[in-house]
Amino acid sequence: MPGLSFTLPHWLYWVGLIVFPLVAMALARRPQPAENRYSVVLAYLIWVTGGILGMHRFYLRNLLGLVYIPIFFVILWANAGGQEARTVVSELANQVRVAERAIEREEPRVAEAEAQVEELRAAVADTEEGSVQRRLAERRLSRAEDQITEGAERVAEANETLEGSSEALASARSDRAFYNNAAKWAFYAILALLVIDAVLIPFLVRRANARLADAPEEKTLISAPADDAAAETPKADSDYATNWIDRLSLFAGEFAAYWAVIAVFVYYYEVIARYVFGSPTNWAHEAMYLMFGMQYLIAGAYAMLTETHVRVDIFYAPLPRKRKAWVDLLTSIFFFIFAGTLLVTSWIFAFDALAVPTGNSLVSQWARGQIGFGEAVSGWGLNQWTDPNIRWGEISFNEWEVPLWPMKWVMVMGGLLLLLQGISKLGKDIRALRGNDDLPPDRPTGAAMHEREAV
Repeated sequence: MPGLSFTLPHWLYWVGLIVFPLVAMALARRPQPAENRYSVVLAYLIWVTGGILGMHRFYLRNLLGLVYIPIFFVILWANAGGQEARTVVSELANQVRVAERAIEREEPRVAEAEAQVEELRAAVADTEEGSVQRRLAERRLSRAEDQITEGAERVAEANETLEGSSEALASARSDRAFYNNAAKWAFYAILALLVIDAVLIPFLVRRANARLADAPEEKTLISAPADDAAAETPKADSDYATNWIDRLSLFAGEFAAYWAVIAVFVYYYEVIARYVFGSPTNWAHEAMYLMFGMQYLIAGAYAMLTETHVRVDIFYAPLPRKRKAWVDLLTSIFFFIFAGTLLVTSWIFAFDALAVPTGNSLVSQWARGQIGFGEAVSGWGLNQWTDPNIRWGEISFNEWEVPLWPMKWVMVMGGLLLLLQGISKLGKDIRALRGNDDLPPDRPTGAAMHEREAV
């Protein structure tokens, strides 16, 4: 099975976290087509990402995609068998090495002892019976004879192990080669099918659209409710934005939400690389938990705006709007303590991350206050971006060594967004107490929504 060795470049990671959400937001805002049709672009996208499972065929409602499934399971079966065979080969090879080293070590010792034993026997015979010299000579003779006996036993045991392990090792290597060849040829079969489908996708899309045009119009089985109250739905998130701070929080929340899509692609790649190609990555897990940490920080203001964060509503939910405003004003003291502390501490963390001594001395010296901003900018050059020996601030301790300072500055952004949203919420509560509330009605509670659905 061919290996799949790929390490995500650091610059591509950070650029992807910025560009992908912007592109996704632009695509989501496109006007919807008048009629649903299959897309060649989307078919090729699914072919690239999920073609190994025939997902592009399933997207086009073509049952020939089922051909990919058994071939894919053959790859998984062969990889699992190959991994077990590789473990057996490693254990048996180690036994063979140990046996060979035992033979190499013991045979010279036995030969040397056998060469000395006759001399030791003659020395015993030449000494006087009962003398100290006789006892010493007998002791040396006994050690030599014991060494010959024990060494011969070890050599015989090693030869027996070597004979049995060598046969088993040859069989295990044969099994490993069989599984590797099975996985390799199954993978080549899927590659051949993918190449054929890459040529056929435009034709398959046209045929699927033709079937879609010829299909009878589907009739809905659920009629619209006659009661306007039953048809009422919760307000959209955009309805809660009354100023630029709210709109900024909505943008930040939508931007960070698309990072979850990135996680799907990355973990899908990790699973395929690990279990199909036997090449687990050293960056996927670290990249995603850093991303989710930043997502949590950026989306805090959005959760506060849309009131989707976790809280206990037993006493708060039944209150009228003005009493809720009083409660929010009183509890906002604790909120601003938290938000201010988060902003200040994250600011310190961010500068500490830049001040860590690295190859980029300009950044470290500026963050430490050793040089001014103008001096740091004047010393900038193209090598700051191209020299592989230059690192930017604090990096992770793992093998990937991704820079951590951008994440620390995202903490600053998250704290600032949360503080701004708190100020916006404070202004809304004050307007509510003055009787000039520009907010839409409160969202219906879960129970109210279930009652409306039951009408």
